[in-house]
Amino acid sequence: MAEKFYAVVISALAAILVRWCVSLSPYSGKGKPPMFGDYEAQRHWMEITYNLPVDEWYNNTTNNDLMYWGLDYPPLTAYHSWICGFIANKINPNWIALNKSRGHESHEHKLFMRYTVLVADVLVYIPAVFQFSFLCLGRKPALNKVLIASAILFYPGLILIDHGHFQYNAISLGLALWGVIGLARGHDLLGSIAYTLALNYKQMELYHAFPFFFYLLGKSLQEKSWISRIFSIAKLGIVVIVTFILCWLPFLTGVPAILQVLHRLFPFARGLFEDKVANIWCSISVLIKVKRVLTQTQIIKLSTWSTLTACLPSSLNLLRNPTIDRFVLALVNSSLAFFIFSYQVHEKSILLAALPVCLLLHYKPFECSWFLVISTFSMWPLLLKDGLALPYISCMLLFYAVSYHVFELHKTTTRKQSLFLLSVLGALCLHTGSALVQPPRRYPDLWPVLISLYSCLHFLGFLCYFNYLQFTLAFNAKPVAAKEKKS
Repeated sequence: MAEKFYAVVISALAAILVRWCVSLSPYSGKGKPPMFGDYEAQRHWMEITYNLPVDEWYNNTTNNDLMYWGLDYPPLTAYHSWICGFIANKINPNWIALNKSRGHESHEHKLFMRYTVLVADVLVYIPAVFQFSFLCLGRKPALNKVLIASAILFYPGLILIDHGHFQYNAISLGLALWGVIGLARGHDLLGSIAYTLALNYKQMELYHAFPFFFYLLGKSLQEKSWISRIFSIAKLGIVVIVTFILCWLPFLTGVPAILQVLHRLFPFARGLFEDKVANIWCSISVLIKVKRVLTQTQIIKLSTWSTLTACLPSSLNLLRNPTIDRFVLALVNSSLAFFIFSYQVHEKSILLAALPVCLLLHYKPFECSWFLVISTFSMWPLLLKDGLALPYISCMLLFYAVSYHVFELHKTTTRKQSLFLLSVLGALCLHTGSALVQPPRRYPDLWPVLISLYSCLHFLGFLCYFNYLQFTLAFNAKPVAAKEKKS
């Protein structure tokens, strides 16, 4: 027991150390007026939530210019910003002074902001990873479970975006992971609450909605009688609705207030995609300018139907045979389908697919490690813009070294190793080209476009692969929770 405790402590401290080292680097928008970057967005949300009444948080007012980083995440993000703003005001009121603190930059404030991300990681995400490893990985020795948790915690994409670029993805992803743990252990109501909280922190958690819905629906439909089936579905529905109501309570003052928040959460006017993202629409736009050929309404319909078409096969397969093994694979397939085909996608949204892939590292370590490397590579243009080249290289090497030794990746087939080496060689060539070759004036975004296209091809291949894994899984595969109970 003592050995297990010390192993967890050392692993957690190592994960925290890596995160803190990355946090010493620059952040999004540092010294770049007038909008600065995501760092300023998070600071500004602390400013408006702390200083303004709730009914102004999502509305354009004299003191809340929505064109300047208007709040566009669900209520739990707003409440989290208020808490951080409350603490910031106690330390230094100038950090969040209304209309006077825009673009505030100081060493002390940077430390404060970095600490808020680290605390969120330590309180929500890191415990969830260890709980998943110990409760959901069956009969593996305790030390092996700690090593698997370490590999998950060293995933470079999440570390670089949250602790380098500057965001709080660890909260929404951590809550979603708690939801997965709840379902895996048979605590469906608690799992539903955790996932609903994740969705109320970041609306992008909709990427995981289909698997949660179809798994719980399929499990309810397996009840022996119609009465018990209806009762099971009703329980889940009530829990989800009540959780939503509690999260949205301050905004349930009328239909206009609710619609205004929803309008901020789903800003269709922003367009099909932002920057150069590794999805199908950005890739197609290299040859056909989708935004010029189709109207916005047509694009929304096209992306919606494309996403549903890509999601439904794995979702219906999960409905027919709701096991935890299929559920986690469906999480990968759903989030990848959303990332590749949906409307208004950010390059950072690949983290939503990376989370369930991390949960499969023990099952398909070589393929999952490969995906996680490429997912981080796909965000290179963003990370380079933020001055995170050195942390990027360091975290990538550290993650691969840990995965290589924990999962003994050298024991995989020669064919797979050759494909991986070719994939990495292509990525290195793009890195080298972007560093040494000046793009022509006519195509200033040449390298980000090529990186996005290259990554998109990988993601399409991985989407096919993980769907194949789900559909070829034994029909009577038992849930992870059931396996754990046997052991």
